[in-house]
Amino acid sequence: MNIGAIVTATVLVALVGLFIGIFLGAAGKKFAVEVDEKEVAIREALPGNNCGGCGYPGCDGLAAAIAKGEAPVNRCPVGGEPVGKIIAGIMGQEAGESIRQTAYVKCKGTCDKTKDYYQYTGVEDCEMMAFVPNGGAKMCTYGCLGFGSCVKVCPFDAIHVIDGVAVVDREACKACGKCVAKCPRHLIQLIPYEQQIFVGCSSHAKGKAVTSACDVGCIGCKKCEKTCPNGAVTVTDFCAQIDPDKCTGCGQCKEVCPRGIIRQS
Repeated sequence: MNIGAIVTATVLVALVGLFIGIFLGAAGKKFAVEVDEKEVAIREALPGNNCGGCGYPGCDGLAAAIAKGEAPVNRCPVGGEPVGKIIAGIMGQEAGESIRQTAYVKCKGTCDKTKDYYQYTGVEDCEMMAFVPNGGAKMCTYGCLGFGSCVKVCPFDAIHVIDGVAVVDREACKACGKCVAKCPRHLIQLIPYEQQIFVGCSSHAKGKAVTSACDVGCIGCKKCEKTCPNGAVTVTDFCAQIDPDKCTGCGQCKEVCPRGIIRQS
């Protein structure tokens, strides 16, 4: 056994190891990515759903935007006001007022209220209805198609199709907006959680066409608009709309609606 060769090999391996260690240490310092402590703290405060409801690519994207001052501290719709206050503390800011929102489906045309042109059998997906006659079997071309594309994208199990129409569970909804973006007929909108009066129709068809297709569709008669003492109801393009900032929840519009399409929570 050549002791000298063994010693030489051992020293060589040790030197190589030392060189690699020094090189990696220097490279780590030179190419190190600076970590924003505020961004890390904000990311830990966010709920981690990565729903995209904030308009950023997940919670990481929102945390980076808030840390850079590009997004408000209360931008997370899932975390709401509690998370907004925590992030405000991290950023040294005031959280500001945060209004809780929920999704709402502007259609009450359930199976017993609407009429069909034909019986549809095929792929059950709302977006696919653009490729079938009349945009779907229902006579109303504005109403809920009932195939649950919104249900499939909701990360909180907050929306379900009941009797042919999508219905939102207000308590489970986090107002992430995914269902809003998914609905091909733009029936779903985000409204204040505290709103008490709703119009359950999105049809812009004229009265005769509405009554032929649905038993509860808005006919644009303007009785609600004329009755509202606060100017909160307006009828635009044959469909009533309610301004939640002006509405006091008095219910007078609901009482005069001949179609029963204005509902009160």
